[in-house]
Amino acid sequence: MSLIIAYMGKKGCVMAADKRKIAYFGDKEDLDALEDELYNGTIQTDDEFLQRADELNVSVKITDGASKLLEIGEIIRGEVSSKGTFQTKRRRIYGTTNGFQLVELLGSQTQSRKAGNNGIIIFGNKYAKQLAQKLISAKWKASQNLITMREVFEEILGEVSSKTPTVGDDFDIIVKHPTYSETTAQLNLNKTIDHDIKLLARFRQDLIEKLVQQNLEIEMSYKIIDNGDIGRVVDIDGGELKVQLNDKTQAVDENWKQVVAPGQVAVMYTDNDNVKLKDKVIVKDEKLCLKKDKSTLKCDVILCTL
Repeated sequence: MSLIIAYMGKKGCVMAADKRKIAYFGDKEDLDALEDELYNGTIQTDDEFLQRADELNVSVKITDGASKLLEIGEIIRGEVSSKGTFQTKRRRIYGTTNGFQLVELLGSQTQSRKAGNNGIIIFGNKYAKQLAQKLISAKWKASQNLITMREVFEEILGEVSSKTPTVGDDFDIIVKHPTYSETTAQLNLNKTIDHDIKLLARFRQDLIEKLVQQNLEIEMSYKIIDNGDIGRVVDIDGGELKVQLNDKTQAVDENWKQVVAPGQVAVMYTDNDNVKLKDKVIVKDEKLCLKKDKSTLKCDVILCTL
């Protein structure tokens, strides 16, 4: 759901992209029907798109703030992506003076990587690409300077966005013109792309670790004991008690790491001077206490079921 147009040549690099992102949900048959009408040009305006989606019982969310271009030093990166069930597919173009590379990624794994020196590359759905290609053929002149190319790309994006809701009317356009030979361009592209993909892999790993931690926290939150037996007092040293946990109770720290296993001893504290060995410890309405008189106990761990 986007359009990226990129020029790379001896004059420099110009890259333009709309900022539209569309998410839609519904039955597969209805989604397929809506996509067919979008991509063959039957639906041409946002209002038509929303009306047709409503007729097909498809829920649609349109946003126009998704930047698809990024400056990395003297190189411009354009990206379109689609999310699958388990992985995100990315198509990227990295461009600069006298060079570009096309990279396809599944997750952070490189599926293909191709290099070139000059040309015009278009990313987008079939209908949007056809419209853009016709407009480029009509408007393009080899003698144009980078400023004129920028203006032409902006005109093309504007005209395409008026004929298909898959392309928004808010654009990003970036121009770069470092002094690179074809050899230097590819050397810089290789260095930049290798580093960029490593950053993506690191980001994905960090994200996976955060998701694992979040899932763990959700899982453990259901195990926190708010009512139930905990164990028995097995040692008393003033206000410090040692409580042997029962076979269904564990103690974890703030990172949800087990610090006291079932059957082992956890340290608790009390102001009660009438505590006896073998007194039962419970949680009653989220309050840690002695069963016999409901006097409050404190501890520095989280008490959970297994």
